[in-house]
Amino acid sequence: MKKFAILFLIIANSLNAQISRIEPGNWWVGMKLNQITLLVYGTNIQNLEPEIKYQGVKIVKTEKVENPNYLFVTINISPETVVGTAKINFKNNNKTIITKDFPLLPREINSANRASFAPKDAILLLMPDRFANGDPKNDNTTGSLEKVDRNDESGRHGGDIQGIINNLDYIKTLGYTQIWNTPLVENNMPKYSYHGYAATDFYKIDSRYGTNEQFKKLVEEAKKRNIGVIWDVVLNHCGSEYYFVKDLPMKDWLNFQETKTRTNHIKSTLLDPYATEQDKIGYTDGWFDTSMPDLNQRNPFMASFLIQNTIWWVEYAGLSGFREDTFSYADKDFLAKWTKTVLDEYPNFNIVGEEMTTVTELSAYWQKDKVNVDGYKCYLPTLMDFALTENLVKSLTTKNDWESTWKEHYKGMGQDYLYPNPNNLLIFPDNHDMDRIFSRLNKDLDNWKIAMALYTTMRGIPQFYYGTELLFTNEKSGNDGQRRADFYGGWPGDSKNAVTGKGLDTKELEAQKYLSNLLNWRKNAAVIHNGKFIHYAPEKNDVYVYFRYNDKEKVMVILNKNKEKVNLDMNKYNKMVPNTFNAKEIISNNDITVNNTLEIAPKSAIILEIK
Repeated sequence: MKKFAILFLIIANSLNAQISRIEPGNWWVGMKLNQITLLVYGTNIQNLEPEIKYQGVKIVKTEKVENPNYLFVTINISPETVVGTAKINFKNNNKTIITKDFPLLPREINSANRASFAPKDAILLLMPDRFANGDPKNDNTTGSLEKVDRNDESGRHGGDIQGIINNLDYIKTLGYTQIWNTPLVENNMPKYSYHGYAATDFYKIDSRYGTNEQFKKLVEEAKKRNIGVIWDVVLNHCGSEYYFVKDLPMKDWLNFQETKTRTNHIKSTLLDPYATEQDKIGYTDGWFDTSMPDLNQRNPFMASFLIQNTIWWVEYAGLSGFREDTFSYADKDFLAKWTKTVLDEYPNFNIVGEEMTTVTELSAYWQKDKVNVDGYKCYLPTLMDFALTENLVKSLTTKNDWESTWKEHYKGMGQDYLYPNPNNLLIFPDNHDMDRIFSRLNKDLDNWKIAMALYTTMRGIPQFYYGTELLFTNEKSGNDGQRRADFYGGWPGDSKNAVTGKGLDTKELEAQKYLSNLLNWRKNAAVIHNGKFIHYAPEKNDVYVYFRYNDKEKVMVILNKNKEKVNLDMNKYNKMVPNTFNAKEIISNNDITVNNTLEIAPKSAIILEIK
């Protein structure tokens, strides 16, 4: 009787079973990653047995876990599978209880060989909530826990995908060829959700930004203007309101599930030969914030979920690259697997990892082809060069009575030997986690111009933050709300408008034109994209000189931070250029003749295309 009661209960629960999610909800025929694990979530589904009768598609295994609301179903999709819709029948006692569609889609032509961002590009970083409100109707959508309050610098302001689409022509005019948006996936958190790094649904665009289809349209519209879109990936953590955090599949789905211990943020533990295992785990497994649970990538179901999700977005939306957030905080073996899987699928794909450190050794450890003393191999193509930014600001804002302060930057560049591929590093004057470059340069327009000249001619891939061209500042150091201020003209009634020029002062207009001219020149300057780099040790005259060159072209960059004019003796550079030569000066657009010496105006930059 007891056995009968238990059996009856199982059958009853199965009949009441509901499935609310299958993730991913579709896949593509012809993928290298053709064996995927579906996360199936619902109510009382553990006793259901999935069945697929579709030629070329086979269920490899079905795995139950501690929580009866989850099933993990691994399927294989053979290369010969015909595009169409497979039916997944979920059965109990050979009776179909639930049927779900699983679309098998055709891949975009040449999807595997898609182009990605590279040194030929200039990237614009946008924080969508703060850029432009193109559709006020989606400011406060049904079910959103946080409402728009533009007066709250830590709150939602209403920027969205339509706002970005509306400004694509402006972005193109500035000279950008790629857009990196901070995360657009749902962040349905009670407060401080605008930044996007506390996901509550990795497969869904936040409704306050728009829809998945609208994001796809953004990518398509950007491509029409020869602009690619880079996806901001978060593998380390999510938001505490995520369904699989509130209803955990298993005990090791998250790290420190019970204690919610925060990370110690000590990156050096990963390479430190004296660090304890406890301290290493304290870095990688600790929660980034109490509202951001740390995902356990050592759990194979979690690892599959994250890998599949990122590849899903590439195929679905037609992405041109990844920027991966808080890179080294995730499990290092998983990071090697994730980067390799992505590059196996897309050999030309570029991925830039955020290793937020000025210690070059810690950053270089992760780059593809790096030979590490511990034998660790990652396949990450590039990293963000925080050291360059720090050294440049020091060089432009500090004084030294007995040597040039350019030496900070010069010596920093000398650390490039630690990287297998320094030409692929992402270089940037600032971003959403840093004080604005104009503020860091003490609002000195001349020094700002020198910095922009350097970032548009230096080795690497330049990325600029929206508003940099308008001299955005943050009056309070470290204040995220001010670092992420609203873009001028992004909202009706704004007193300033970046696109039309309304309300912009003389300096803002000058800066906008200056950076735009440099970026549009750079678009076609192949020698800057892939040329070699050589620089000269700066002297007390506070002039820094370097060359970009190849077999056909040569560009000489001269940066003078001195408050006095400097007569540059060309004898020092005769291995690169003769004492007398003709050149086009890019910034002024003038043709000049250099004869033994060249007068450099105080606090100025000169970019010479040698004829």
